[in-house]
This record gives sequence, C-alpha cells and structure tokens, in this order.
Amino acid sequence: MTKPNLPTNRYRILRTNFTDTYPLVIDTETKAEDIQSAAHQRIRAATDLLETFSCLTLEHADLKDISHITNALYLLVQDGCDLLEAAQHVQLQPEQPQI
Repeated sequence: MTKPNLPTNRYRILRTNFTDTYPLVIDTETKAEDIQSAAHQRIRAATDLLETFSCLTLEHADLKDISHITNALYLLVQDGCDLLEAAQHVQLQPEQPQI
C-alpha cells in the first residue's frame, strides 16, 4: 500500500485501514483527552466482548463466529493502541504560543 498524501505532522493513519485511500485517520490537533477517550471506548468494547466470549462454550461455536469475534477484537484493540500512541504524541508536543 502506498502512503496517502496527508500532512504527516497532523494526521496519523490507523493501522487497521485496508485500502490505499486511508479513510480513517487520527487528527493529532485534537485534545489528548478526546483521543484518550476514543481509545478507552475501543479498549472497553474489546474487554466487554472478551468477557462475553469467555463465558461461552466453544463446543457450540462455529469456526466462522470465532473468526468474526477475533477480527472485531483485533480492530478494536489495534485502533485503541493507535489512539493511545497518538494521545501520547500530542501530550509530548510543546505548547504552541498564543498569538
């Protein structure tokens, strides 16, 4: 895949994008708290799904269902990690002087 023509200092690409157009990006000019909130939402959803999945018995599960759950968990956790990395990057940036 080729990199999109986005300003690298503002937008971070989510690793879960599967196309060359990268429709999902993180705007690093957003407040770190908002980026962390989005990360928390995804990681919480993955945790809830894992908790539900751990209560199920695999003897009645279809292999395609396990694949679907695994894919959903991957997307949620990877996006959460990308968001946390972006939030850390935003927090480490020096304050821009007010003009």
